[in-house]
Amino acid sequence: MMRRGSRLLGLVIVAFVAACRSGASAEKPSLEAREQEVRKRIASAGSAGEAEPVAKWLLPDVLSEISGVALLEDGRIVAHNDERGRVFVIDPLRGVIQKRFSLEGNVTADFEAIAVSGTELYLLTSNGRIYQFREGEDRANVPFTMIDTKLGKDCEFEGLEIEPVTGAFLLACKRIDKRSERNQLRIYRWLRQGGGEASVSMVNIPLADAIGSNDWKTLSPSDITIDPRTGNYILITGPEKALIELTPSGNVVRSFPLPGNPQQPEGVAITRDGILIVSDESVSRPADITLYSWQNLTGEPGVAAPGAGQIDTVPAVPAPASSN
Repeated sequence: MMRRGSRLLGLVIVAFVAACRSGASAEKPSLEAREQEVRKRIASAGSAGEAEPVAKWLLPDVLSEISGVALLEDGRIVAHNDERGRVFVIDPLRGVIQKRFSLEGNVTADFEAIAVSGTELYLLTSNGRIYQFREGEDRANVPFTMIDTKLGKDCEFEGLEIEPVTGAFLLACKRIDKRSERNQLRIYRWLRQGGGEASVSMVNIPLADAIGSNDWKTLSPSDITIDPRTGNYILITGPEKALIELTPSGNVVRSFPLPGNPQQPEGVAITRDGILIVSDESVSRPADITLYSWQNLTGEPGVAAPGAGQIDTVPAVPAPASSN
């Protein structure tokens, strides 16, 4: 069932189950059938408000603690676990782990999020440190540069995205350090300047605005992404299983429960053609990556709404086992 460099993931999809088969001749038709079925479901996605998944890829034990997900330029998914600097590359249409590679030196840390900008990849730790590197070959160890935002004293982080126009890092707070300020959601914008300096600003969203009419008592963001059609920020939360859409200035566009009763949603991304990707950590069942039609959940894609907001300025299955 295992092939060097790629491995089928379990698939749950209405009226379609593809079984793993050994050998290239048996596996190829299965992969083609998977992709054809997923493409057909994307093309025939229903009306707004439907929460039927396009596909759900069941993950192996090696990704049971899946945290962040992001998209490479060609649409492949990159994903990681919590404790090791190891990245998995997944074909979202075929449900195949194509490869995995690691940061040099067997790096261990509390990795919480991953982001992509061009050819550069970034892993974020909960204390605000960012590891910059490039995609490696299967089972390779890749060099990296570590960047300390020095924001760990202010916040525990779980989400990372990069604004395509400004190049600013968006760091979503899971927990603000000052208890008196926990009546809001906070996103830091951290932008590298020349000479090793950085400019930092933050967007604060009143918690009541983000909760809206939902029955959540609080919100603990676990990841952030940007809707490529509108430029709006998309936050998801783990314990509350919530999704919040915000304008870049901090106005709440909508908030609603994530579909599908996830266990512990940890990562989010949106493709250019409108597929919402959510990674869900294992609690009582296998971890998974689920694909939804973003338009079905929200209606027709729109333009980012105007608004000032509050902006404050402050100074699949594993590749062959190895040791990495």
